[in-house]
Amino acid sequence: MSGQVAAVSRDETYTFSKTNRDSITLLAGLGVEGDVHAGKTIRHQFRMTYEPELPNLRQVHLMHEELFGELALKGFEVSAGQLGENITTRRVDLLGLPTGALLHLGEQAVLEVTGLRNPCSKINDFRKGLLGEVFAMDSVSGEFTFKSGVMAVVRRGGIVRPGDSVQVENPPLPHHPLERV
Repeated sequence: MSGQVAAVSRDETYTFSKTNRDSITLLAGLGVEGDVHAGKTIRHQFRMTYEPELPNLRQVHLMHEELFGELALKGFEVSAGQLGENITTRRVDLLGLPTGALLHLGEQAVLEVTGLRNPCSKINDFRKGLLGEVFAMDSVSGEFTFKSGVMAVVRRGGIVRPGDSVQVENPPLPHHPLERV
């Protein structure tokens, strides 16, 4: 599977949306240089209050650009970085990846996918009703569907820019489906 980086974003402060950049630098074991969520231990603002020593499995947030087209059909105008992602991809089935998949970005950076982003209620503060479009229960199976991207850790650092390639390397079998992190 081959795709492309559509946009890169980061922000130094806790804000819902992140600012688009010409490039970001990924730091092995930490995340996006200069981003508020970078660190070895959890940086999620709410979770830091009760689980501050947990390893940071949410160093980098990735979202598929195709979601924006799907949301536009339902009346929601959303663009890269607005839902808090660091890397927006195109032509990569992020939600279908197994846990532990490696994403080779550009010339040298490598991310390991750790799980699904658990969408929070702040999505409705951004656009009223949007949470219901990125988080839904399947009426047949009773399972929840999470569409708001995946989380990853940085295995090998490097600079990532819009237009860079994204190559997927699946882990050895058996594959395990993504769960919320």
